[in-house]
Amino acid sequence: MDHWPVNRSGTELTLTEKVMVYVRDAVHSGAMPCDTWYSVYQLSEQLGVSRSPVRDALLRLEEAGLVRFTKNRGFQIVPTHPEDVAEIFALRLGIEAPAAFRAARLLAADAEALDAFRTATQTLLEDLDAAASADDTELFFRLDTELHRLIVLTGRSERGWRFVEQLRTHTRILGPSTAGTSRSLEDIRREHLPVIEAILAGDAPGARQAMAAHVENTGRLLLRQALRRAGHPDPDSAVPAIWNAYVCGFSAEG
Repeated sequence: MDHWPVNRSGTELTLTEKVMVYVRDAVHSGAMPCDTWYSVYQLSEQLGVSRSPVRDALLRLEEAGLVRFTKNRGFQIVPTHPEDVAEIFALRLGIEAPAAFRAARLLAADAEALDAFRTATQTLLEDLDAAASADDTELFFRLDTELHRLIVLTGRSERGWRFVEQLRTHTRILGPSTAGTSRSLEDIRREHLPVIEAILAGDAPGARQAMAAHVENTGRLLLRQALRRAGHPDPDSAVPAIWNAYVCGFSAEG
């Protein structure tokens, strides 16, 4: 249908994923404002699909704090603010940077696991390079998610990853990615290299620092974009104050 997002990678999205992307894009475009009530039936009729994948998608968005259901009323899009970006990235820093530290330390003591990690990351980096060359943003960020997942799970933080996944979903719906505006897909791919290199070298402090720097760079850029969309008169000067208020103690700078 014309409603559906195009996935140029050839990897078919599930109906649930398609509904999630549709809602995200509709929020970005203003087609689904926050002050309006919607129903599962209404959305399924609009998209021409059964209610089951629509309900599943909305429940996942509710878990991420993006949708709010009210009995006998339906659901609404939860209003979000630029400060939400800073808070989300403070939480991500608190999970992902220590996970990278642990991944480096654990793999240094397990040669077989280290080889498996090296092979997996090399494949992901090659796939990320191909997606960047094809300008396939949707595929790129699915691979990016898989790379972050691999690092966090290698650092033995399964519950942490489930939380990070929700936070990543939240930031995807808050606004467009930094790709194509503040940095290219290839720039984003390159930011992962110091993280992976430090983990493979068994440099736990270096892995933590590199992951913190990568996550912080993404967070600051998204915060700046969110401030611009909110009509802030001087987003560049507002970023440090908001960032420090929410992220102090978690960032790469301490």
